[in-house]
Amino acid sequence: MNSDKQATTPPAFAKRRWVLPAALVEDMYPQSRRADGRPRRTGRDWIVDFTCFLLAVGVGLLAADTLDQEPNLPRSMELADQVVGALACAAVWLRRRWPVGLAVAMVPVSMVSATSGGAALLSLFTLAVHRPFRYTAWIGGASLALMPLYFWMRPEPDLPFLASLVIASLLAVAIVGWGLLVRSKRQLLLSLRDRARRAENEARLRAEQAQRLAREAIAREMHDVLAHRLTLLSVHAGALEFRPDASREEVARAAGVIRESSHEALQDLREIIGVLRAGESDDAGRPQPTLAALDALVAECREAGMKITLAGRVTDPAGVPASVGRTAYRVAQEALTNARKHAPGTEVSVSVAGAPGEGLSLSVRNAPPVGEVPPVPGSGQGLIGLTERATLAGGTLEHGPTSEGGFEVRTRLPWG
Repeated sequence: MNSDKQATTPPAFAKRRWVLPAALVEDMYPQSRRADGRPRRTGRDWIVDFTCFLLAVGVGLLAADTLDQEPNLPRSMELADQVVGALACAAVWLRRRWPVGLAVAMVPVSMVSATSGGAALLSLFTLAVHRPFRYTAWIGGASLALMPLYFWMRPEPDLPFLASLVIASLLAVAIVGWGLLVRSKRQLLLSLRDRARRAENEARLRAEQAQRLAREAIAREMHDVLAHRLTLLSVHAGALEFRPDASREEVARAAGVIRESSHEALQDLREIIGVLRAGESDDAGRPQPTLAALDALVAECREAGMKITLAGRVTDPAGVPASVGRTAYRVAQEALTNARKHAPGTEVSVSVAGAPGEGLSLSVRNAPPVGEVPPVPGSGQGLIGLTERATLAGGTLEHGPTSEGGFEVRTRLPWG
């Protein structure tokens, strides 16, 4: 599992991992955590920790040189001061694990040990970097409040009381301010990282949504294109099956329709697959049907044996926008297919009217079926897909039974 997680990390970032603090890389490198859940230190962390330890030791040594200058300081107190300072310097290595505890412990320790002053300042710096400001305010405020007492108990031999207090206070405030600056920069880096992750997730979701919409559009187009052809196949094959006494002319005509519909269905399917392979738009390959092809659709259905009356009141069908005309054609095609499946042999009326600025209206109505209609396989999603297609085109589609017992599909699309 670790190898999989490492593989998802950018190589350029992996090379620079050692220069970043563990707090910034622990989420990207879950395998860097120890068995107890704590993140492993990076190369930068080791360098910073060792540098802090050396600074604490250096400040402690400078303070140890001034202990013999303090008046009335017993030898035992001087030795105890150095021992406590050495322990405080060693405790600097624990500053990442217990920043609050170390800072609290350093408040009384710094009151009795001058050599622990460097460790105390580093504990405040670590507290400001790794914890919210309220911890720094309380503990840092306590340290500043006790400074006058410390310099009253152990005054500096070469500096007045007020000067010693001001210098120590400014040094502590500067250290805390530095730590707050480091924390703010880390928080900025973390927020930028989170923002980049959210952007990547949103981009992935948008890509997945685009793929889903593309698949739905492809499925809808395949249904609209193939349902008409396959219904012709099913109807005429059923007629040959249930009418074995049909004349040779009827058999020849049904076979011709089956052959022609099979050829057209295969050609349409081949075009759709070609568009998928080539990644081209829907307008690639054969010209897409528009409203001008409605007459050819009606003629084809009449040749298949349907009784259709077409009433067209569109002065210039070729002037209808391509998207609107294609949607109207698909609505008519699906409605005629449904009429052929569920009301075979009945009369179907198709009416289309419209003009620029007024919109385009299309209606397909069929009479009620005569007798029992044998079931024809179908997906049952055609009208749902047509409703969605009409909505996407900015129009509306309604469908339902008529008062006479038939069925009607009505759509209105924008034109202008």
